[in-house]
Amino acid sequence: MRFRRCTACAALLAIVPLFLHAQEDALTAAESLVREGKYTQAHALLAPLEATNADDPSLLYWLGRALLGIGDAARARVALERAIALAPDRAATHLALGRAYHALGEDARARNQFALVLHFDNLPLDLLTQVQIYDEAAREALEEARRTTMFGYVAAGGGRYRVNSTRGTNALGGGDRRETFYNVRVGGGLNHAIDDRHAIDFTLDYRHRDYQDGSRDDRDLRWGLAGSAGFDDSRFAGGLRGRVSYRGEGNYRNDVSGYIDWTRNLDVDSTFSLGMSVERRRYPHGPLRPRSRTAAIASAGWNHTFADGAGSFGFIGHAGRNYATSRPDGDSDLYGATASIDWTFSASLDAFAYAWWQRDVYNTDRMHFHPDALDESVILRREDNLYEGGAGLIWAFADGWSLRPELLYIRDQSNVVGFNYSSTEAWVNVRKGF
Repeated sequence: MRFRRCTACAALLAIVPLFLHAQEDALTAAESLVREGKYTQAHALLAPLEATNADDPSLLYWLGRALLGIGDAARARVALERAIALAPDRAATHLALGRAYHALGEDARARNQFALVLHFDNLPLDLLTQVQIYDEAAREALEEARRTTMFGYVAAGGGRYRVNSTRGTNALGGGDRRETFYNVRVGGGLNHAIDDRHAIDFTLDYRHRDYQDGSRDDRDLRWGLAGSAGFDDSRFAGGLRGRVSYRGEGNYRNDVSGYIDWTRNLDVDSTFSLGMSVERRRYPHGPLRPRSRTAAIASAGWNHTFADGAGSFGFIGHAGRNYATSRPDGDSDLYGATASIDWTFSASLDAFAYAWWQRDVYNTDRMHFHPDALDESVILRREDNLYEGGAGLIWAFADGWSLRPELLYIRDQSNVVGFNYSSTEAWVNVRKGF
């Protein structure tokens, strides 16, 4: 009897390595099949192993990829979420899960996953276009094994600009002025994966707006160069951003900033972020030159998805200081906040809105003349409240094409009359992404 038991044990010990070896062979074969785009065959190999390998992140990843390939995004999501819970450091799993969320119409959740790996600046404000760009980059990285992914776009349209009547704009003779404008925008970006968790990216964005009555001719070139590193459910990024703007009448403004930021996915629905930046704004010559300054700003933000991942709500608070300036008002402390909301109603329709506010408190007394009471003046310190609000609707009417009506409102309130300003803009653009 004892001999029989020993024989059975020996046989079992001999079978276990063979079973494990067979599983390894099946996983290796399935991986090759997925890379070749043979998703049905890969799924047939991996599906029988899922129940006994529920804690193997590699098997769950390749199973999720196979399920995505055969169009079963719901089951792919389950496998990939489990894989990330077991091994959150794998960048490819985040990209694959982002693709699964996008296929299910959960674009807010998809963006949270994509942004841990891909880092593009100067993207449109709407969630729909952002996720379309990220999803195509993820597809190229996963299915074509590209280490460098790129996107580009061109947009053109026109609209109406109005300077609203305020004490400041009336005093300068520009209140309640309306003008038609035409605009064009072109740019793109690339992301290069150094390895599984480290990447560098570069973006370029050119904007030109021509006003029908010739009062302004705005030109704006923006660029960004950054590096990023992912770890667990977090991403750390840092780099440089720049902007060269033509302000009309021969005046230019140059902005260069260095920044670092950290973003963490708290769960599939929420992210938290921290950031710091130092920016130098310089007017090389002309009457605006005294406004040159340096700003140091810290920020903290929270974003949460709703409607089963179709919508997103975000809030960011910031505070800092403007210094190294030759303005009569001196340096200034600043603080403010941004709130935004976005909802992808379908794979072709999206709406967004945002509101931004900042308060600047200056540190130098100045003599202020009151135009309302002749020959009267007071000593004061300048205080500004700056407001900006925008909204837009995105209709993706064909592959890569979208129609984009948008609205922008700006209001600057100051206890110094000349710095009161308000404007409203409305425009419609047609955008082609590629």
